[in-house]
Parts: sequence; C-alpha cells; structure tokens
Amino acid sequence: MELRELFNDIEKYQEKEIILQGWIRNHRKQKEFGFIDFSDGTCFEHIQIVYDNQLDDFEEITKLHNGSAIEVRGKIVSSQGEKQAFEVKANNIILLGDAVEEYPLQPKRHSREFLREISYLRPRTNLFQAVFRIRSLASMAIHTYFQERGYVYTHTPILTANDGEGAGEMFKVTTLNLNELPLTKEGEINYQDDFFGKKVGLTVTGQLEGEAFALAFKKIYTFGPTFRAENSNTKTHASEFWMIEPEIAFCELEELMDIEEDMLRFIVKYIFQHASKEMDFLDQFVSPGLKDKLKIVLEKKAARITHEEAINILKKSKKKFEFEPKQGEDLAREHEKYLTEEYFQSPVCVYNWPKEIKAFYMKLNDDQKTVAAVDLLVPGSGELMGGSQREEDYDKLISRMKELKMSSQGLEWYLNLRKFGGCKHSGFGMGFERLLIYLTGVENIRDVIPFPRTPKSCDF
Repeated sequence: MELRELFNDIEKYQEKEIILQGWIRNHRKQKEFGFIDFSDGTCFEHIQIVYDNQLDDFEEITKLHNGSAIEVRGKIVSSQGEKQAFEVKANNIILLGDAVEEYPLQPKRHSREFLREISYLRPRTNLFQAVFRIRSLASMAIHTYFQERGYVYTHTPILTANDGEGAGEMFKVTTLNLNELPLTKEGEINYQDDFFGKKVGLTVTGQLEGEAFALAFKKIYTFGPTFRAENSNTKTHASEFWMIEPEIAFCELEELMDIEEDMLRFIVKYIFQHASKEMDFLDQFVSPGLKDKLKIVLEKKAARITHEEAINILKKSKKKFEFEPKQGEDLAREHEKYLTEEYFQSPVCVYNWPKEIKAFYMKLNDDQKTVAAVDLLVPGSGELMGGSQREEDYDKLISRMKELKMSSQGLEWYLNLRKFGGCKHSGFGMGFERLLIYLTGVENIRDVIPFPRTPKSCDF
C-alpha cells in the first residue's frame, strides 16, 4: 500500500498487516533494535519503522544505508515515541536497491546551492518534496480553474518564427552546419537553406497565437514552456520556464482584472486545501508568516490604481527609494513592495501604463498617452501577472507599429485577425515559477524548477 492511503485513515489499519515500498530517509541502529525513517513519496508525511533482534536477518538489516529502497512488511501499532502516534512494527525488511555509503543526502542540513548540484536527488529532501508537490497541485489548480469556466486549453507552438516583438531574446533553432554556414551575397546567414526555410527560434510567448484561438473559442488559455535567451543571473530569471496565458474575447480591462484576482484566489485556496502539511512545513521552516501573507489574497480585494496614481503615492511617501519613482517610467521592485506591503497592505492592480514602456499590441487609451495594460502586484513577490486589453482596431494597430518602426512582415496573419471578425479582447500572462515563488516562500527560481536552465547551466 501507499503512505498516502495509509495516512488518510491510519486508525483503520491499526494492528493490521501492511506492505510498504519506499526509501530510507534515516536509519538509527542500536544493539537490540533499530529505527528507520521511511518515505515512499506519495505524501509529505513519513512513518517510523521499528525492528528488533528477534528478526532472523537483524544484523543484515542494521547495515542498510540511508537512501536505500526497501520493502517493509509489518503491523501498524501505537508508537511509544512522542513524535508520532503510530509506527510500523516490522516482521520483514527486504532490500530492493542499495545506496552506497557515500550517498550525498545524509541526515543533516544541506545548503540549497549544494542541492542544486545534485538536482536529480534533491526531490528526496523535505523542502523539495513540499515545493514540487505544490508545483503539481498548482498546475492542477490552474487547469481546474479554467476548465470549470469553459476555457479551451490551447497548445501554442514551441518552434516559431514569431519573436513576440520584444517579449525577450530568442534561442535560435537550426539544422545548418555551424562550421560551414551558407551566406547570402550580403554576408548574412541564408536561412532559406535551413529546415524551415526561415529564421526560427524557441517561443518567448504564446500570446499572439492564443489571440487567434480566442477569436474562435471566446475563452482560451495556454500553459506551456517558454524560453528567454537573456544573460540574466537574478533570483527570478530562468532561460526555460512555464507560462499561463489566458485570452478572452469580448473582454475589457476591468473584467480582465476581475479574472486575474479570481484565478489567484482560487489557486491559493486550492493549495491550502490540498497541501496543508506542505504549507505548514514551509511556514515553519522556510518562510515564517507565509500562510498569513497568502491569506491576504483570500481576505482582501486588490486595490486598483492607475500608473500615474501609483507614482504620485510613491512620491508623497517621502520614503528614500534607491530608484526615484518617475512618471512615464516602470516600477522598481522596491516600489511594488511599498505599494503592496506598506501603503495598501493588499494586492494591487496598477493599470493604464505609459505607452512608451509597453508592447505594440496593447490598446491605446483616449488620452493617446497610456495603454489599457495592468500589472497585478502581490505582497511579498511584487508583479505576478501582466496583461492588457488588446488593440482590436486594424488601422490603430498599424499606426502603432509604424510609430515603433516595426515591420509587419511575418505578422500579417496577426493583423488580419482585426479584419476578419475582430472584437474587443484581453489577456494576461503569469510566469508559473513566479507563482510558485509566491506560494512557497522559496525565493530563488532555481529552487522551484525541477532541473533549472540558466546562463552557463544546462545540467542533467
């Protein structure tokens, strides 16, 4: 049986014979008996296995190493120890897979930097058992939220000739011989000889293709990997990460903000319901106050202010910021922190951003200075989601692209969406790993991705 099943109703199995298969987390041997801290990975909880010298192979069992895979046959009994109510009194322990004496995960504290070096083993630690189970549950929560509300899950391309127009530097994909690149007369790479006959890269966003499907299904969402070839080594940047990007037809900015809030509230509630043990562990050992921080989302509606109002609030605060808040410029992390944690003490939607610092596809407001864009900021993490109402007017979109000196080549299909039954529509993007940083209190993106890809690091 599995520990997950056992712990769901452990009293039901008291004094009953069970069979467990899993791994030794820790093994303490004494002269006449021993204790094994046992986990099978099916739930966050462990169980203690007790054995004594009445077993014929007692001496062999005492030699079992930490990390070894074993099968345990025994009876659930009340525990004599203080740390657990029940334990397994073993009548047979079988070695299924040995672990050598040099097994890296010995019962002591290991730094997260060290654990990144053995990413293939770190899921066996309590921290990463919690983090990656929450990753799984958060993924399920996202799919559940959208599926229950009639959204169509859309798989947008990973290989694409569309660079998202400024969404980030692309990784190039080619089958050309890098030692003998074909060149044009002008000395540039001749991509006509490449596999797709054109310059292709790994996607930085599925938004544009998502818009096409929203104008057929009304409500869609993407949830898949995206890639950025940015040489950034911060705690919140990775070269490969996952994005959630809903697109909704007939939706304006105000409704989009409602959806962002509602989705976040649903996810937090789902995690509290399905990962209570993991959240207790993270709250106690990783990020004290984590649960209270997340409960703010459940208890308080997000404040809604324009970008201009946000800058005015920051200026009037008289607080000494490292980066001076200025109209027309982006918000720094310290600005987001002040707005969410000190001024409003709640999530904050900052909308109507200066057009100069936002993307071409965002709807231009009547003031001709701002676009209908919104960033959702949350206490403890800052920006969590970014979205906008999309420009549905063909002529205005063309004009905006010309203003930015953008070529329409390769984007003709995207522009045609405005000519063939276009309508008001909006969408947002949320980095999945940024959500996980927020949910778990684990600050480094490298620690919420199973096998992180960052500059100069593509191991395992």
